[in-house]
Amino acid sequence: MTMQDIYRAKVAAGSLQADPAQEAVLGELERVRQALAAPAPKKGFFRKAPEPEPGLYMWGGVGRGKSMLMDLLYEAVEAPKQRQHFHAFMQWVHARMGDARKRGVDDAIAPVAAELVADVRFLAFDEMQITDITDAMIVGRLFEALFAGGVTVVTTSNRPPDDLYKDGLNRQLFVPFIELIKQKLVVHELSSPTDYRQGRLAGSPAYFTPLTREARAQIDAVWQDLTGGEDAPLTLHVKGREVVLPRFHNGAARVPFFELCGRPLGAADYLALAEAVRVLILEEIPQLGRSNFNEAKRFVTLIDALYEGKVKLIASAAAAPEMLYIEGEGTFEFERTASRLREMQSADWAA
Repeated sequence: MTMQDIYRAKVAAGSLQADPAQEAVLGELERVRQALAAPAPKKGFFRKAPEPEPGLYMWGGVGRGKSMLMDLLYEAVEAPKQRQHFHAFMQWVHARMGDARKRGVDDAIAPVAAELVADVRFLAFDEMQITDITDAMIVGRLFEALFAGGVTVVTTSNRPPDDLYKDGLNRQLFVPFIELIKQKLVVHELSSPTDYRQGRLAGSPAYFTPLTREARAQIDAVWQDLTGGEDAPLTLHVKGREVVLPRFHNGAARVPFFELCGRPLGAADYLALAEAVRVLILEEIPQLGRSNFNEAKRFVTLIDALYEGKVKLIASAAAAPEMLYIEGEGTFEFERTASRLREMQSADWAA
């Protein structure tokens, strides 16, 4: 079946809604599928790896169906393959590079690239974004080696290639990678006016109080709808620290309050989180006050980062926003946070 056939079958079955913007990229997906359906070119010690089929860089707004389309392609491709969220992939790369350094390898990127080239013909990445100078330096050399080894790459992103690592430290060193992306991947904007992720959340409450068994069940239902019951931990590397999101899938994360606000995290950590996720379910926000002043301060910083990053917030809490922090130093300042929490509950806020 072609990618067009697969898409139309899902529309006919009612599991997808026909979207002209999505249909417009099916030809590119089919091109990649056909190329990977052909027998793998032989590699040898004296034979240079063949040029891979140009991959695809799909970018566009949140919830437009980029990940869904990439997953349809991934399921249809039968060649050796790997699919990961880009942050999780970089986490794996850092771990492999650490292993190589322990073995005394000078160029720790080389064995990582060699392992990937040996194992896969097709790499699929969800939500490519670069926020760290170390990752910016690694990813350029790694992808150059992957392309040289004949690996076809398909990735999604919320940004066009020219906006990757925008305003980042020493960005001029990253520009050659952007040019490589535009050379090796077909860049396609998915410009659908519909945000399907918002559609799944439309009409659903975004703030559950008080903390009851019923609230927990409602949060579980939202999470099941967003992820289909699939999730895994995601570790963000921020200035030498690790911020662990215990449950993550396709841009959505589910984290208990004390995992984010009970640890000594700061603005940089929360900004990295806001870059990595599009929907955050924050569970069990307690009553805030003098007894947990530090946690309350971190919560204010977290909400500011989510607000500025336009992250959709779904929360369960001990009280309504205006009643969360009613005594102790900082009550006046918390009024802004309560106002933002209210605004972030609106159905069209993140859009």
